[in-house]
Amino acid sequence: MVIVIDPQIAGISGDMFLCSLVDLGSDKNKIIDGIKKSEKFLPGSTIKKIDFEKIQKRGVESLQLILEINEEIHERKGSEIKTAIINSTKELCLSDKASLFAKSCIDTLISSESKIHGIPEESVHFHEASSIDTLVDIVGITIALEDLGLFEERIVCLPVSVGGGSVTFSHGTMSNPASAILEIFKNSNLVIKGNDANEELTTPTGACILVNLTYESVKYYPSMKVESIGYGAGQKDFESFSNVLKIVRGSENNFEIDSVKILETNVDDVSGEILGNLIEQIMEKGARDVSIYTGITKKGRPTNLVSVICTDDILDEIVDTLVLETGTLGIRVSDSNRFVVPRSNHNVSLTLSGQSFQVNYKKSFFKGKTDFKVEFDDLKIISNAVDKSIKETEAFLRKEIEKLEMNNGLS
Repeated sequence: MVIVIDPQIAGISGDMFLCSLVDLGSDKNKIIDGIKKSEKFLPGSTIKKIDFEKIQKRGVESLQLILEINEEIHERKGSEIKTAIINSTKELCLSDKASLFAKSCIDTLISSESKIHGIPEESVHFHEASSIDTLVDIVGITIALEDLGLFEERIVCLPVSVGGGSVTFSHGTMSNPASAILEIFKNSNLVIKGNDANEELTTPTGACILVNLTYESVKYYPSMKVESIGYGAGQKDFESFSNVLKIVRGSENNFEIDSVKILETNVDDVSGEILGNLIEQIMEKGARDVSIYTGITKKGRPTNLVSVICTDDILDEIVDTLVLETGTLGIRVSDSNRFVVPRSNHNVSLTLSGQSFQVNYKKSFFKGKTDFKVEFDDLKIISNAVDKSIKETEAFLRKEIEKLEMNNGLS
């Protein structure tokens, strides 16, 4: 299964995301009961009414959160809300993965404020996010995600609309997106974009939910069979678009399909050194792969078949390289469609033998399972630097990456 979060037009807030999950099929009574049990962990805040109702947002039927609260406290330390969320997940007996997700969301919110204001995390105070609705959003979404089993699914996110203009809050007025939003999205793989809404379309809570739920950004919908759709309405209304977040759930084709060019040529008078250099040159040009096969041609001549997989945009450049480097007099070109297992590229910083290294790895997704492979060039560099075998280095890096994936709830 694949889950597509679509905030391209209306952005995302905590309540929009919660509503879209309920509309997708999560048990609203379980969510409401769980939130009411969590209320006691934030003294001074009372939920008078909480429910979900169907409304029309510029022609789109969607679900909206109805939340009426009494707030006696208008400023709280971030640590108070964090403690309330952690206690709530324990009270509700949520899974380890769900509890870690909820904690990570509030940690991200606190960390962004800490970095912006240059103060320790334990000193962070919330103004706009001090209300119990922050707990409602994070706890409610965590319950909904677990109820739908989405922590076990592949989740991708389309470009996130943040709006435009300016925003005014407790610290004054600044251009939109505000610093907190930028800090939250910094170093994530998610893509943001502005528009002419002249409003904040993505809230800090919504941003925290996204970066902790997925870091796989896509430009377009993946190849999938749509099975269910959830529409979550925001509180604001706009003239030019429906203020609605879309979440789509479906069965994903096991493979993606793309088209490549296959270039082939036979060379029988080129040394191994030249062929080795040829592989490096062609890969540097951007080829997908290069293979060289030995064989026998006419009159019993030994030959090397050079086969290159590349895209159409670098075809001429690869042809030039083949001719100049080998002296070949002809190159066969054919089109080929490929079935490709979905994958994404990732980068982490890891420490081995007291040294810090940037490690690139490729993560693949197939039939609900994930796997990853560390880039060999990184393995070679690191193993040489720490004087360990590649096998030993790879075992250590895989263990550390698996640990990070588990801690981020992404394995």
